[in-house]
Amino acid sequence: MVKKKILITGCAGFIGYNLCKKILEEEENDIIGLDNFYTGSEANVKLLSKYKNFKFILHDIISPVEIKADEIYHLASPASPVFYQKNPIRTLKTNFMGTMNILGMAKRFKSKVLLSSTSEIYGDPLVHPQKENYWGNVNPIGIRACYDEGKRIAETLMFEYHRNHNVQIKLCRIFNTYGPSMMKDDGRVVSNFINQSLENKNLTVFGDGNQTRSFCYVSDMVDGLMKMMNSSDDFTGPVNLGTDDERSVKDIAQLIITLTNSNSKIIYKRLPSDDPCRRKPDLSLAKKKLKFSAKIKLEDGLEKTITYFRSVK
Repeated sequence: MVKKKILITGCAGFIGYNLCKKILEEEENDIIGLDNFYTGSEANVKLLSKYKNFKFILHDIISPVEIKADEIYHLASPASPVFYQKNPIRTLKTNFMGTMNILGMAKRFKSKVLLSSTSEIYGDPLVHPQKENYWGNVNPIGIRACYDEGKRIAETLMFEYHRNHNVQIKLCRIFNTYGPSMMKDDGRVVSNFINQSLENKNLTVFGDGNQTRSFCYVSDMVDGLMKMMNSSDDFTGPVNLGTDDERSVKDIAQLIITLTNSNSKIIYKRLPSDDPCRRKPDLSLAKKKLKFSAKIKLEDGLEKTITYFRSVK
């Protein structure tokens, strides 16, 4: 097998770190990790730097960069509301200018590019479950639009570079993902609930808690991303990646209280604007084209994630 050079943007983030680690442990390929530590962890890069095939570059993709690579996993972007709403203009720049810079570089060096897009491009969906041919229900001027529309324009850029410049592309729409190496303060449902329950604090559920999510364990998500990168050249996507195990937010809160043997109670607060009411991917395309299906059950994945958060508490 020919050794490849693989660039992973956002390598210090939650999914990026887990992806780097998986490739470094299972393949002989060289990895160049790129991050600016806006939301990524320097500690993750220190762990990855122990591998001889890993090289790190500190860089913000809003500015152009020249890195010759065979494959690019483009994961760089704030991904939780706490961070992408903290600096919405920077979030837009990262997804528009950053993706354009990566694609321009891919055009010059004939690299294959995989974009980690998001279920957020479907907005608060009027179709359930969400299929890839659904165009979404997004508020373009809402407080989540910097991320939702940022990813939507990133998808547009991917296909325009593919159609006009023959850049080889792969497009994945990532649904809610959780697992070890999540940031404690990233504001996501699972990390919030676990940390609150471990500290016997009230678990904060927004709205009535009947809104649903489908949570995918990170090792399954990484497996899906790698399957997509290695799929046939004529399959560009978009393709949904995640799990179709749909649960209500209040049921997840109660499950985490049970698994942590916590004395916490659930309290309810006002639902933020444009928060999706239902989220569940149609995975028919991923199953057909990638032979992809999530293996880790929610209860088992939460046990592993709770163990991780106990270790870093």
